[in-house]
Amino acid sequence: MLISVIVSTYNRPDALNLVLKSLNQQTDRDFEVIVADDGSKAETRQLVESFQANYSQPLKHVWHDDLGFRAAAIRNLAVKQSQASYLVFLDGDCIPQNDFVANHRFLKEVGHMVTGSRVLLSQSFTNLLISKDAFDFDLFYKSLIYYRLNGSINKLLAFYFKNSKSYFRHQRGFNWRRIKGCNFACWRNDFDSVKGFDESFEGWGHEDADLVFRMHVAGIKRKSGSFSTEVLHLYHPENNRSNADLNKTKLLERIANHSSVQY
Repeated sequence: MLISVIVSTYNRPDALNLVLKSLNQQTDRDFEVIVADDGSKAETRQLVESFQANYSQPLKHVWHDDLGFRAAAIRNLAVKQSQASYLVFLDGDCIPQNDFVANHRFLKEVGHMVTGSRVLLSQSFTNLLISKDAFDFDLFYKSLIYYRLNGSINKLLAFYFKNSKSYFRHQRGFNWRRIKGCNFACWRNDFDSVKGFDESFEGWGHEDADLVFRMHVAGIKRKSGSFSTEVLHLYHPENNRSNADLNKTKLLERIANHSSVQY
């Protein structure tokens, strides 16, 4: 079964380079990659084109004009180009481990979505990886304790308890916090049934939690991808969060009043 990995990006070709290289080394090969480009300059398109000639998976580049932070809109546009029945959303500054696609495939379940998590990398470690133009996972796994002790990564147990049993993965109820659009998966028909991301969420924040909430209201259950699908989030300065309060207010109003959820 084909999976679509939708990679959101904006003017970060150095990070996207590492992400695309890792996706090209996945143990599971039955997937396509769609770069959802939120209005980047030409360097991002040129980078994707440089990969396309020899990439082991189908690789597409979907772009729209730079009219501000419109992650919801570009992700929806990318989904329209998808050929798969299952969607995995990934950010272009989050390096997937080599079993990322395989583990998402293992966790998929009809009537469920999967919300994954991330490991934060320090600024110095991020700069080192970008300067080397590659990510050596074998070396990384051998040096986990060292990297944790020197602050290069903010988590350790996620790697030592990787792929632990799934009895704790099914979640009840809804909690809007700790939902990461940088690592999220769902069935295409479930995504379409709630009309995807709400494009009225512009600027940074909460469009991912809003999608998960509306899917929850529609009866789609949530599973945790923690200790299985962790991505390595490269350091970047904090995004402009001028719209965060407005987006949060909109989300909380919907949670308080289901009738405001539009399908």
